[in-house]
Amino acid sequence: MSIFSRIKDAIFGASAKAAPAPAPSAAPKPTTTAAPKPATAPASTPSTAAPAAAAVDVEAVLQQMAANQKQQLNWRTSIVDLMKLVGLDSSLENRKELARELGYQGDSNDSAAMNIWLHKQVMKQLAAHGGKVPAELKD
Repeated sequence: MSIFSRIKDAIFGASAKAAPAPAPSAAPKPTTTAAPKPATAPASTPSTAAPAAAAVDVEAVLQQMAANQKQQLNWRTSIVDLMKLVGLDSSLENRKELARELGYQGDSNDSAAMNIWLHKQVMKQLAAHGGKVPAELKD
């Protein structure tokens, strides 16, 4: 499993555990057949249809994870702290591997520049995979 996948799974999985399960019978479908709607009536989405996967609030999940840590981690700007927060090895070797996975074109020996790029790219990728990420964390 890729390092990014482990980051994503740690965040998105934590979101699923934290979110309450939806009520299974919130709006039951009628079991009787109704007269067909006129052809001019717009189609409506039934309220019991499977909802589209709600965007995971990445910031809220990470804040909750950080609140449960003894060590204060600056996950908002540090890829090292973000990786630690989700329980991953944040070694330079792992960060270089993550950089390769995400297509980093810079000098991986310039760890400061690579780390800044990695953090922004991870946030962008989380957003691309259905996460709700504040704009300031992606820029």
